[in-house]
Amino acid sequence: MPPAGTPFGDRLAGLVAGRESQVVLGLDPDPANLWPQAAGDVAAHCRAVIDAAAEACVAVKPQVACFERLGVAGWRALHDTIAYAHDAGLLVLADAKRGDIDISARRYAEAFLAPGGLEADALTVSPYLGADSLEPFLAAARAAGAGLFVLVRTSNAGAADVQDLELATGGRVWERVAELVDGLGAAGSQSGLHEVGAVVGATAPEHLARARELMPRSVFLLPGIGAQGGRVEDVAPAFAPGRAGGLVTSSRSIVFAHERQGGEPAAAARAEAERLRAAAWALA
Repeated sequence: MPPAGTPFGDRLAGLVAGRESQVVLGLDPDPANLWPQAAGDVAAHCRAVIDAAAEACVAVKPQVACFERLGVAGWRALHDTIAYAHDAGLLVLADAKRGDIDISARRYAEAFLAPGGLEADALTVSPYLGADSLEPFLAAARAAGAGLFVLVRTSNAGAADVQDLELATGGRVWERVAELVDGLGAAGSQSGLHEVGAVVGATAPEHLARARELMPRSVFLLPGIGAQGGRVEDVAPAFAPGRAGGLVTSSRSIVFAHERQGGEPAAAARAEAERLRAAAWALA
């Protein structure tokens, strides 16, 4: 792992280069559908998935809601999963989509990013309370050498309901959010990448070129590959700033590759992660 204190963009770029990967492994555990060897243990399931796919990945993205729903045991499993991913040399992008103001935003940021909390390397956040709601998250991220990924144009079908609406001043809602994101970030001295990135769904690749125009130095977190219908081959504009400019995130298509391809879960997950790594690396 890069040394402590290194800006998030530089940390990420170093790991992407070292691992030759832009793949983020999504972890969305469901106690009713875990790998057999986990014996109903969410943390054991996550460890097994990480063991299988880590060499082809640069980060994990635990979906926090899947852990929180399990109460204290789920929070403990999340803590253990983050520690295990760090031991495997992976960054941890906590997918919590937090958004609040003032003291609540600061406490959320501390819980996920600050020493003594979960100590994730980045956090997904919602911008829809305005720029001031992002400032406490950004302060905590910079203090910890962590990053943020702001929801800009998401991967779900309903994104168009609000995010694609035309503004009276011109442009769309998501484009205004993109401008906000671009203004918040500061470039790492080595990579030139901002510590404030953007969630830009791979299920609507027609927006990627415009998003890159508006956010030339932001890292794009690209959910929706695989089970949601997004294709790696369609996200090439994300890599305009370099290979670390886009992160291809996949959960079900890796974790449950054995359900489509047959065979043992770990071997199938490893093969799918390697396939995604090769496909993404070839685009940049």
